[in-house]
Amino acid sequence: MATVVALLGTLAGCAAQADNDAFSWYNDNRSAPKGNRVYVCHGFGCAYRTPVDFSRRDLNRLKAILAQGRRSPQAERKAVAKAVAWQEKRVAPLVGSADDIGGLDMQNAGKRGQMDCLDESTNTNSLLLVAEKHGYLKHHKVSSPVARGFFLDGRYPHATATIREVESKKVFAIDSWPESNGKPPVVQPLTEWMASKPVSS
Repeated sequence: MATVVALLGTLAGCAAQADNDAFSWYNDNRSAPKGNRVYVCHGFGCAYRTPVDFSRRDLNRLKAILAQGRRSPQAERKAVAKAVAWQEKRVAPLVGSADDIGGLDMQNAGKRGQMDCLDESTNTNSLLLVAEKHGYLKHHKVSSPVARGFFLDGRYPHATATIREVESKKVFAIDSWPESNGKPPVVQPLTEWMASKPVSS
């Protein structure tokens, strides 16, 4: 019983997504970007928020990365993945997240610089909102983070950022949690993401 309680406590950030209040700290704007400032969540369940201001140089870099995807929606999703990897490397010295471990990493709950799926999905969503605000996205709009799993269905609770393709209206998961810091996120149709049951999730 103690092991179960410990597991639930460690996964509290992601377990919360089983209800509708999973992104409460995001929805009350405490972690939402303000202008060119993003609040990088870490420590699991957004226990810590580190403000990072994107400079003009940062924005130009973000614009250049996303411009690589202007020719098609598929290309833009690849560019979005590159942009997420760039952001993780960009903020790592300030957040202490250079050694953030991807996937299920229960022993690091509460540690600064380590991120669970709620941290990751919030941070990715914030980057996408900044990009959208500046008009850097051509083929997609930012949509709300979503969640899946609640233990009883045999899956760990898990969350991801999402984008919606403008023409087809199809939603795609931009899931940076499975990979370690600075690696491109998993990008796939949300329907596939919702149905999947990865070993580490």
